[in-house]
Amino acid sequence: MKILVGYKGPDIGRDLLDLAIHRIKAYSGEVFVVTSLFGNDKTDEGNVAEAEKNLDNARNYLDEQGVKNQTHLLIRGRYVGEDIVDFANENGIDEIVIGVKSRSKVGKLLFGSTAQYVILKSSCPVTSVK
Repeated sequence: MKILVGYKGPDIGRDLLDLAIHRIKAYSGEVFVVTSLFGNDKTDEGNVAEAEKNLDNARNYLDEQGVKNQTHLLIRGRYVGEDIVDFANENGIDEIVIGVKSRSKVGKLLFGSTAQYVILKSSCPVTSVK
């Protein structure tokens, strides 16, 4: 089994990793921790450095738990939801675990929702954590 964790950092990320650990230990497999940055002028060196640090911390945490894992920083000029769905398809992911945050209806209308995109477009099951 392959589980993809859409990871932005330690705030809600630890809960996502803990859920993935629980699931992967039950089914045996690998956790893919993925962070997506758009690139171009929307991403600077500070964003990349922070994302790499967060991914290193996630890798270390999963290693401590004895979970086989890979970390990936995607900078492919795609929006986060699109990048996650495409990565999942490219790598035969069986389940996606993502965090969601509460937004007003107007906020979703104006800014879109990464989680909504992933849930609607993914070809595998998606578990969302609030």
